Amino acid sequence: MQTKLEIILPAHNEEGNIRPIYEKIVWALETTDYAYTILFVDDGSTDKTLEQIKALATLDNKVKYIELSRNFGHQNAIKAGLDASTADVIIMMDCDLQHPPVLIRDLLSHYELGYDIVRTRRLENEAAGFIKRKTSNLFYKFLNQLSDITLEQGSSDFRLVSGKAIDQLKSFNEYDLFYRGLIKWMGFKQVSLAYYPEQRLNGQTKYSVKKMISFGLKGFTSFSTKPLYFAAYLGLIFSLLSTLSIPYIIHAFYMGTQVPGWASVIAAIVFFGGLHLMILGILGIYLSKLFTQSKSRPHYIIKESNL
Repeated sequence: MQTKLEIILPAHNEEGNIRPIYEKIVWALETTDYAYTILFVDDGSTDKTLEQIKALATLDNKVKYIELSRNFGHQNAIKAGLDASTADVIIMMDCDLQHPPVLIRDLLSHYELGYDIVRTRRLENEAAGFIKRKTSNLFYKFLNQLSDITLEQGSSDFRLVSGKAIDQLKSFNEYDLFYRGLIKWMGFKQVSLAYYPEQRLNGQTKYSVKKMISFGLKGFTSFSTKPLYFAAYLGLIFSLLSTLSIPYIIHAFYMGTQVPGWASVIAAIVFFGGLHLMILGILGIYLSKLFTQSKSRPHYIIKESNL
């Protein structure tokens, strides 16, 4: 009996990349012995992405699709594909061709060696740009310092998951999904493969600076309470430091010494006011996650599917 394999591809405004990624996946799998399907998850595209997917589905019954009612985000689109899948092995990858389809064979070969999860990590080249490389490095350094997991530099959403690991991954129901961290946190027998990203064939990246910052915050707050401890310790340290001024105040009171300098007082007020706002902001982020989770809204809404 053939092993069932499913390729899950979240797609948002990728009309120019649908057919090329399909052709390359078919080429990568033509010499393998898997009963495979290619599942596109249209994440609220406003171009002709869905039309391209439907056209492929009429030509090849191995092509399946899920249309979400709006743009729910990359991680939620992955969850939609995961929840719908009944395959023994799942490979998740992006539609922009920066995750090289040729690497699928390596993922499968490591699965055949007995690995439950095969992760990938992106090796940045000069084409990525200096700022992007530096911000990526900082992201992983801060994440590893502040969280309870350790992610490799360049960890990506291109991965293979199989067996019981799929069932476990489906069971996660937290609202702010961060699959890169969840995959590493789960355990099981894992291995990581390195790859150089290919050039995006069509369209523009969906990860703006704002989205990258938001994604980073999700990673920090999903896997660590260290920012809360940092805020508490910082408040304690400054409270203790403030006691150093007590002897001076007592001395000035008894000696009748005037305390000059309103500028220093204003500077102290501004500094500690900013510190308080920062701590309140950290608390607010965690409280907002609890508030959002408490509403138990679905991660996505399916508008149409051919499953």
